[in-house]
Amino acid sequence: MNDIYFDNSSTTRVCREAAEKVMETMTENYGNPSSLHALGFRAERAMNEARAAVAAQIGAEKEEVYFTSGGTESNNLALFGAAHAQRRRGNHIVTTQIEHPSVLNVMKKLEQEGYEVTYLKPDEAGRIAPEQIFEAVTGKTILVSMMCVNNEVGSILPIEAAAQAVRAAGAPALIHVDAVQAFGKLPLRPKEIGADLMSMSAHKIHGPKGVGALFVRRGVHLEPHTYGGGQEKDVRPGTEAMPLIAGFGAAVGALPETRTELGKMRELNDFCRGTLQKIDGVRLNSAPEALPYILNFSVPGVRAETMLHFLSDKGIYLSSGSACSRGRESHVLRAMGLPRERIASALRLSFSRYNTKEEIGVFDSALRDGLASLVRRPL
Repeated sequence: MNDIYFDNSSTTRVCREAAEKVMETMTENYGNPSSLHALGFRAERAMNEARAAVAAQIGAEKEEVYFTSGGTESNNLALFGAAHAQRRRGNHIVTTQIEHPSVLNVMKKLEQEGYEVTYLKPDEAGRIAPEQIFEAVTGKTILVSMMCVNNEVGSILPIEAAAQAVRAAGAPALIHVDAVQAFGKLPLRPKEIGADLMSMSAHKIHGPKGVGALFVRRGVHLEPHTYGGGQEKDVRPGTEAMPLIAGFGAAVGALPETRTELGKMRELNDFCRGTLQKIDGVRLNSAPEALPYILNFSVPGVRAETMLHFLSDKGIYLSSGSACSRGRESHVLRAMGLPRERIASALRLSFSRYNTKEEIGVFDSALRDGLASLVRRPL
């Protein structure tokens, strides 16, 4: 059987439509979109088409979409840009303990600059309650940053409550949503949920690596941190990575209908949950209502890295958590208060439209082989 890939929250296989568009843009439509000649105009038209595709996916105007190098840059651009632009209005920021490192590490830097950051703690399933947001936001809050979907356990955060809390407190806060794991998977509309800023990435939706986007609501000002020739309306200057941008647009165009695909993923996730629950000792770390694209579980007694290598040798690929953590103990599971043995043995399955129940059956058999052959000991 071919390799089985269950690590789609780390990155995805590039779809045919995106790969073909990238090649076409590198070899045929290779002009600089700022050039004042026919090839430049063609490139600019292709960039506008990609921008319009991303904007349509989230119900935005194309002028509100800015291309970046990916989710990390989008998060940095949004957080530093918003915090510095708002500094005269206050210094308080609200976020959560389970954000991606590209958010948490920015928060550490902002704290060094004198900002006060409140970190909301999740429950044992990775959930944040709306009441926590209302309690944290004050009249001095200038920024609220929350992920829509947690990348390790799939919990869906109550991002709509952020806008409600800001209005209730009369705060001048901007609202940033890290939607890297939600974009293309949930029917997400930033204007409907009150978000001012929203981060997205192409390589989570079968697009190329190295390109992402930041939604900036019309009228919102970000203080720029790079300076150049004025591209992306000075928010993110530099010659645009046209092949990647075009591939991003093609990947968005190839996305299946969101709600239909969500139903298919729920069926796949439920099937996998039922399979795992038949294995003695397995503990599920993802809540039943979590995004079905992600399923985190633990098999106490077998270190995650040991099981990963065992499964990898059989051509089955999954993760022990965020790819950006590179084997370090999960800060998400730690924040959830899970015992160390469950954290050390935690594995993450993350699905895409290319996965099947037959693959889960093969994975189940391999996992059982690993549990039978690997030495289990207290961690």
